[in-house]
Amino acid sequence: MQTAWMTQLASASMGMRSFYALCKPRVTALIVFTAIIGMLMATPGMVPLSVLLAATVGIAFASGAAAAFNCLIEHKIDAMMARTRARPLPTGQLSQMETLLFASVLGGVGLSILYYWVNPLTMWLTLGTFVGYAVIYTVFLKPATPMNIVIGGASGAMPPILGWAAVNNTVSPEALVMFLIIFAWTPPHFWALALYRREEYAKVGMPMLPVTHGEQFTLLHIVLYTIILVVVSMMPYGLGMSGWLYLASAIVLNLIFMYYVISLYRHYSDALAKATFKYSIIYLSLMFAVLLLDHYLI
Repeated sequence: MQTAWMTQLASASMGMRSFYALCKPRVTALIVFTAIIGMLMATPGMVPLSVLLAATVGIAFASGAAAAFNCLIEHKIDAMMARTRARPLPTGQLSQMETLLFASVLGGVGLSILYYWVNPLTMWLTLGTFVGYAVIYTVFLKPATPMNIVIGGASGAMPPILGWAAVNNTVSPEALVMFLIIFAWTPPHFWALALYRREEYAKVGMPMLPVTHGEQFTLLHIVLYTIILVVVSMMPYGLGMSGWLYLASAIVLNLIFMYYVISLYRHYSDALAKATFKYSIIYLSLMFAVLLLDHYLI
């Protein structure tokens, strides 16, 4: 009796972990983090706790649902790539129907929370972001063009706008500036990953830039988009959104990023591409964290 109970408990725990993995928790965490920064930047004081909690949960659920739909649509491709073959669908931990039901319910609950406990604008913007990522990017752009991440990056850059709208029920220039920072950051971030995973993308026929245009072309575009990122990242200071703390931190973080991408351009290696990819995540997290500190402390 006890052994059967423990077996059922272990099975249930494994199922929960599988559903959790469908939501791409690390990606979702970064999305939720930047959305929360957008909320906190939207007001000089503190965001009402009810709005903060409802918007955070609603955006997290919608983001997790979009990730689950992405896993469902790409499960055959995921099974052929080392980076993704351990996901729940390729390993058979979950079925396609279970994934579809989970993503539908999670997304529906998330959007309902945003509509009834935040505001309709945030819900509609989140729904548009969901469709942009799960359908437009995953189904149409990703397999069709090597510039998929540039166009599709708009969906990934939306969280600060969602957070801002949750608090102010509008979209202001400050929210668009935060959007632009993530939008400009996405190509060098993702192309660094695509470079050291290019053989896997080529194997599954995915037209990523390193596959279709080669290493040097991709490296040049990483440098060019990083320069754009540096310029865009100065906009919060130029528009009066931030003070000296953000400016000084942004300069340092940008110098480090430029060092990585220039080194990558001059002396490419998979190890350096991987290091650049990892730093890009640290870069974005610290940029938004310092922007928030500057907002409240300076």
